[in-house]
Amino acid sequence: MSARPPARAVHARTARQQRIVDHVLAAGSASAAELVELTGVSLMTVHRDVDELVRRGLVRKYRGGVSAQPTSVFESHSEYRRTLRRAEKEAVARAALPMVEPGSSIMIDDSTTALALVEHLHEVGPLTVVTNYLPALELLKEIPEVRLIALGGDYSRAHDSFGGIACTEAIGAMSVDTAFVSTSAMTEAMTYHQEQDVVLVKRAMLDAAARAVLLMDSGKAPRRALHQVRPLAGFDALVIDDGVGADLLLELREHVTVTVAPR
Repeated sequence: MSARPPARAVHARTARQQRIVDHVLAAGSASAAELVELTGVSLMTVHRDVDELVRRGLVRKYRGGVSAQPTSVFESHSEYRRTLRRAEKEAVARAALPMVEPGSSIMIDDSTTALALVEHLHEVGPLTVVTNYLPALELLKEIPEVRLIALGGDYSRAHDSFGGIACTEAIGAMSVDTAFVSTSAMTEAMTYHQEQDVVLVKRAMLDAAARAVLLMDSGKAPRRALHQVRPLAGFDALVIDDGVGADLLLELREHVTVTVAPR
């Protein structure tokens, strides 16, 4: 049997990998040479660290470097997504807030666009809020008028949320007035996400709600990802910021009621 690495070495590797993640999330991407300079270790060690981070779903690897930016098969880390298009998400949240009725029950997914809405829920009044997103739980627990229901399950560090069978089964046992969800990509007629486990949770949330509201920033359209979530026609409303193109907006309105949020 090989000897286990000493605790000091494990701590150093963990700290180094966290430094790599922090740097890539802040910059969006980094070359292998940058990471060697950042960490002071060999190129081979950097590659081993990056391979571990890729395995954990925190970053993605491309020829010559590492990226936190999404692709059709890779969804960005929650922390990175929270830094993107803040003005657009705030506009969408403000426009969606009147759709939250005092005294109602709502479900919030693990999207950073929906999180922008959560930041304003203290303005509404008594609510029951169900969510699987840890940052949303941290905000909502401080609001006295919110009855907060946390969805558990398998914790994902990349998404900072809970999912899996336990989560979807818990959602299936509920019935809420409105689900507010977002996703990573949308065309004029379909919504998409890169990961099937996330898709299953979003679908369960939409099925558990009497009304389904899609919150999207304009940077996500028109784009596709690996898995289909739900057709646009399956939503009761879409809220999108005013960066959406005029031609696309016309096509969207053929499928769903659209609210355009001014930035």
